[in-house]
Amino acid sequence: MRHLFNVLILFLCLATAAARAAHTQVSLLLPANPAAPGTTLLVGVNLKMDPGWHTYWKNPGESGIATRIDWQLPHGVTAGEIQWPLPQVLPPAEVTTYGYHEDVVLLVPLTLAADLKPGPLVLRAEVSWLECQDQCVPGSAPIEAALEIGSPARRSASAAILESWQAKTPRSGDPLPFQARWEKPAVGDLRTLLLTFPAGQIPPMLPVDAVDFFPDASEEYEVQAPAERILDSSAHFVIRKQVKKFSGNWPATLRGVLILERNGNREGYDVALPIRDGTPAAIVASASPGQSQTQSLWKMLIYAFVGGLILNLMPCVLPVIALKILGFVQQSQTAPGRVRALGLVYAAGVLMSFLVLAGIVIGLKSAGHQAGWGLQFGNPVFLVCLTVLVTLVALNLFGVFEVTLGGRALDAAGSLASKHGAAGAFFNGVLATALATPCTAPFLSIALGFAFAQSAPFILLIFLAVGTGLAAPYVLLSWHPAWLKFLPKPGVWMEHFKVGMGFPMLATAAWLFNLASGSYGKNVLWLGLFLVVTAFAAWIFGTFFQRGRRHRGSALAIALLLLAGGYAAALEGQLHWRSAIAPSANAGSLQESPEGIDWQPWSPEAVDTARRAGRPVLVDFTADWCLTCQVNKKTSLEIPSVRAKLKELNALALLGDYTRTPGAILSELNRFHRAGVPLVLIYPKNPAAPAIVLPEVLTPGHVLSALDQASH
Repeated sequence: MRHLFNVLILFLCLATAAARAAHTQVSLLLPANPAAPGTTLLVGVNLKMDPGWHTYWKNPGESGIATRIDWQLPHGVTAGEIQWPLPQVLPPAEVTTYGYHEDVVLLVPLTLAADLKPGPLVLRAEVSWLECQDQCVPGSAPIEAALEIGSPARRSASAAILESWQAKTPRSGDPLPFQARWEKPAVGDLRTLLLTFPAGQIPPMLPVDAVDFFPDASEEYEVQAPAERILDSSAHFVIRKQVKKFSGNWPATLRGVLILERNGNREGYDVALPIRDGTPAAIVASASPGQSQTQSLWKMLIYAFVGGLILNLMPCVLPVIALKILGFVQQSQTAPGRVRALGLVYAAGVLMSFLVLAGIVIGLKSAGHQAGWGLQFGNPVFLVCLTVLVTLVALNLFGVFEVTLGGRALDAAGSLASKHGAAGAFFNGVLATALATPCTAPFLSIALGFAFAQSAPFILLIFLAVGTGLAAPYVLLSWHPAWLKFLPKPGVWMEHFKVGMGFPMLATAAWLFNLASGSYGKNVLWLGLFLVVTAFAAWIFGTFFQRGRRHRGSALAIALLLLAGGYAAALEGQLHWRSAIAPSANAGSLQESPEGIDWQPWSPEAVDTARRAGRPVLVDFTADWCLTCQVNKKTSLEIPSVRAKLKELNALALLGDYTRTPGAILSELNRFHRAGVPLVLIYPKNPAAPAIVLPEVLTPGHVLSALDQASH
């Protein structure tokens, strides 16, 4: 019946078309003239309608006909698909149609072959449409524009108009966790559909004032208007739509544009949503169609465990790994039962630390704040405390002093899980977790991205799985002492080994000190002075109090006085360590060397502007404290082949600095279901194409292949 109605309208329109003047004028707009060969121009077909008249969107709805463009292009010029700006719901209310009033520009990418010779070209097309007011009549008209092929390219007078209309086209909704599910079984040919954005995700467009969904055209079903917004505490928004089936099965995937309105502005997102049955959506949007919550949870728990295992191989945890080897050597001559007990105590220290981290994440989310992996490294106070702690651990390994617990000498971390007792094993579990948090590993970021979008029980489960993976190798070895036979027997070499391990721990302290300089600037020298005073106090404490026989009380008093005086004068008086210097905004180039990549500061506007200009975009979300990020940069980004490829493609390189965990970047990480950095994206020059998400650990092949893909 719907198709018969459209045919009838078209017949009546044709019968009256000859007796009237057109109410729509069309023209062809070019963004640049001249234009260089081998580039893509996003041209516009401008339809200007008389007041009160309208034309139709790609899915006209229950009646109407979509505007059509038939190109007649010269050799070497090819046209892509129409990019449709966001439409409006058209009157009358009893018939749902989608279209445009007064003025619209339909955007079409025209690709110019690289071998086009300089000179003039004429671009032609035949545009046909249906225009309606009280009655509907078809219209058509030829359009053409002269384009000069040559260089340098020059912006045209229409470039700004085209850019403004491109901003009104839908963005890709792939990174966002929009979900669709059937609310209940069908009643005849009608079925209720729910579109949701689950709670726990914090995208930049929320909160919104209104939500709607405009479907793509289908011969088998129709998504009816209006959209009914319903309340649901588990989601940022839920809207209810009615789906009417004409033939075939109920759709398995819903395609169309999700419209969000806030502060009078409209934003659209192209979506292709698998439709699930009526169980509440509690899994990530990236789950495959038909995948159950249990299956997804088990998959993420496996990812979390494997990610925790891989953390043991990351450089962040290297000093602690070396100390664990020393502990195993000491354990090899110990009773098996004690070895197992100390291995479990170490695991308890790791798991307790991850429970604390999970509690912080849950608390931040409950307070309405954002949370991400490594968030504490954006806190300068945490950096100062950890720098002092790691420096003390290094001094302890060098033998400058010993930590005394319960009346027994204990080399904290150096005597980890050894004959000295459980306190050292527990402490090293905590230290391993603290040093692991600036690192990410394959599988880990995906699992944590899942966790941060869930409720408190899921967060606890995922974090415990990561901790179990981190502790598992040591628990396994301690539970099978026979496997330790490959280690050398205890001897004098162990003392030398322990002192040697003080150097990588000292290197870790230097690295943390460098991170702190980003928060305190030149004043960080006062932190260095405090570390020297602390080292001097530790030497006095170890030499004259712990190992001395006379004036032990005076030595302890002097050590404490040095610590208190150094803290008051250096940290409080000069560094003002609890109020770090705010990072200065830098709108210029972030290029580190003349031959390096010309990095520019990341912003969503910079990405949109570059893509509207037809440029690929490379985005590197990184942080100074993220060692994986720095390895990626040195081995796979800041290398000659990638720099040459970026220059060849005229690609824009943007740097998102997550060192101080800014909220805008954390929101962008959440959009791509990542809990932290690194995240490297490559946006194709086609503005309608989704971003290419690269793996956490990069190779040059990953980057070059994605850049080649983005150039098409």
